[in-house]
Amino acid sequence: MIGENGYHLFETVAGFSAIGWNAKGVHSFRLPAGTAQEVERSLLRRLPGPQAAVPPPPVQAVIGDARRYFAGERVDFAGVPVDLGEQSPFFERVYAAVRKLGWGETATYGAIAKLLEAGPEFARDVGQAMAANPVPLIIPCHRVTAANGGIGGFSAPGGALSKARMLEIEGVEVKAGIVTGNVAQLGLGF
Repeated sequence: MIGENGYHLFETVAGFSAIGWNAKGVHSFRLPAGTAQEVERSLLRRLPGPQAAVPPPPVQAVIGDARRYFAGERVDFAGVPVDLGEQSPFFERVYAAVRKLGWGETATYGAIAKLLEAGPEFARDVGQAMAANPVPLIIPCHRVTAANGGIGGFSAPGGALSKARMLEIEGVEVKAGIVTGNVAQLGLGF
């Protein structure tokens, strides 16, 4: 669908990012980091094998959308084909649910678990799925927050500060690490 296995580094106003793809879709994405070398190391550490390549047109479109996103433009990644590789059935369901969160909407780890008809003890599993997300931004793990109003963890470069900045790009107010608005009403649009 997209082309042969490859990856490409690109610059955004927030730093250097990386994207990897195969015939099924985008299989990896790295959020902006300070240097191209840092983001390339991060991508290849998790996914050895692909070669740097010129992105095919569908991947070029995703790169353009990512650049526009970090410049503050409203972008929807819901239609981007992805290849998440082998995942547990629960992680697959989590990723599908989180992908439905729209621009500026947030939901807690527990709310995602509840939406999936899992008990509150599964909130931690939702968090693990977010930490393992191979395509952040495309699957918007930055929109999933802690139950106490805190933004929760974030494994991308810059950690929680990067998560807060991404939420602020989308108009979500974050004060002292606490999300103060735009919590999705899960179950209404899913």
